Amino acid sequence: MAREGLFILVAGGLLALGLVASLAAGRLRIPGLVLFLGVGMALGSDALSLIAFDNYELARTIGVIALALILFEGGLAAGVPEIRPVLGSALSLAVVGTMITAVITGLAAHWLLDLTLLQGMLMGSIVSATDGAAIFALLRGSTLKRRLARSLEGEAGMNDPVAILLVLGFIEWIRLPDFGLLDMAGLFVQQIGIGAIVGGVVGWLAVQAFRRANLATGGLYPVASLAVVAIAFGSADTLQGSGFMASYLAGLSLGSAALPARQTVAAFHDGLAWLAQLTMFFTLGLLVFPSDLGPVALKGTAIALVLVFVARPLAVMVATAFAPIRTSERIVLGWAGLRGAVPVVLALFPIIEGIDGAITLFNIAFFVVLVSTLLQGSTFTLVAERFGALTTEPALRSQLVEVGSIRQLGADVVEVPLVEGDAAIGVRVRDLGLPREALVNVLVRNDEALPPRGSTRLEAGDRLYVLVRQTAMEALEDARERWRIGPVGPAPRPERSLRATGAPIFTSRPWMESDGDPDAPDEVLDLEVIERLGTRWDVPGALVVLSDGRYAVTGPHVMVGSREQIQWHARRRLRLASADAERAWWQEVIGSSAL
Repeated sequence: MAREGLFILVAGGLLALGLVASLAAGRLRIPGLVLFLGVGMALGSDALSLIAFDNYELARTIGVIALALILFEGGLAAGVPEIRPVLGSALSLAVVGTMITAVITGLAAHWLLDLTLLQGMLMGSIVSATDGAAIFALLRGSTLKRRLARSLEGEAGMNDPVAILLVLGFIEWIRLPDFGLLDMAGLFVQQIGIGAIVGGVVGWLAVQAFRRANLATGGLYPVASLAVVAIAFGSADTLQGSGFMASYLAGLSLGSAALPARQTVAAFHDGLAWLAQLTMFFTLGLLVFPSDLGPVALKGTAIALVLVFVARPLAVMVATAFAPIRTSERIVLGWAGLRGAVPVVLALFPIIEGIDGAITLFNIAFFVVLVSTLLQGSTFTLVAERFGALTTEPALRSQLVEVGSIRQLGADVVEVPLVEGDAAIGVRVRDLGLPREALVNVLVRNDEALPPRGSTRLEAGDRLYVLVRQTAMEALEDARERWRIGPVGPAPRPERSLRATGAPIFTSRPWMESDGDPDAPDEVLDLEVIERLGTRWDVPGALVVLSDGRYAVTGPHVMVGSREQIQWHARRRLRLASADAERAWWQEVIGSSAL
């Protein structure tokens, strides 16, 4: 077992090193994935020689699986509503922009590297696609204009299949002299068409399954989503289609639907995508031999500069010519065309297929990634700010607050399902008898989230999500027991007892310590509390109904009287209130006592 334990220890250490690299990169204002690529190079066969690795087949397999996971997460995080407003420009960038980038860079490689025209086009195709992992990492925490961020998201998700098809097409063209443009066009249509159909069908079926399945625990939903990725990619690839396109579209379908445990699934795939990125960059780093880089350093840097300053900007200008985008924003989109691990993964394909000069293409692709990521990634925010493309809003939509973050703030979210026979069924939310430091945040009914109102009556099958301070957890558990077996809800209101004057007596005085807890009074002026109508949140206090039919407002002062008397005094206090929270309370008193 010592060998297995050592392997697990090394894997854990590398993951921890990746996290440290990410933190260090944030301080150095460079992409963290580049540092992990450097870690792989340092530990590889040509540097410290701690890990000997030259298995290109395994590296490609790792890269393909990682790309499928990354693209699925990109679609899941985006969703159709996010992409739809910029679908035209994103699709144009992904298809037209990628092809123009490949052609311009390929011609430069043909001229600068003394390659044949087809080899040059293969080189241009390898580096033509922006990298989803690099783009998503760039946008997280960015305040780029949402429209531009959406365009980059959509492009990064859809252009990988285009670049892969170009690489496969030119490899076939080099290997088979009778292969031509028509064959490449046919391959393109076949791969994209099958990938799109399979991704759409698998995504639709997955949405239906998620909505109808009632899995035993929320932890099973990420397992189901992982199965969706595998089925989408594997089905499309088996049918000679693009598995990457299918993975992205399946993720896009799930990201666009209202599904159970959606936040759990999103958080799982976010972490999984990061793990895939770290694994991919580290593996590719192991394949880079620093001693082989010297002869191609100058030419590789030249190709990278052509890509960054010529090919990408021209491709963006042409691809977005008819989009409602200003020239300054096109410049920003051009500068945001980061290359990451995708070109290095694509550079493995010619090596495996035995194409002449494939190792040189691989090393040049590495230089392109290095220069692009360091140059564009480290200066993107400055360029975007210079051309007025930043806002005060985050570029990517924010997730709902995670339960872990809520716990750090001293609270928790408790899910309470209601089943047939529970005493709380038919009871209004305001009559549940919640502790003061608890609130029904969301009510889920028929797989639809409803904002709970005090007058909302509960039904069998409802799921309550209660936000509660950790100090009130014990009181909430007592309340949950009452919701199950009773008693719960208000007692029947008695008829109001009229005094000799013909009207209930109104009483107002300061609340005294001997009166008890103003937030949860059992009695007010020796009269039993039979129903609670509201809770005051700025200071301890409540609105309750007493056993003689009168209303009472507790708090710093106590008021007891008829509905009309309470409302009259509440309106007067509302006019005199100086704080928003106090005004909100008196408005609640007026509204709740009118029911």
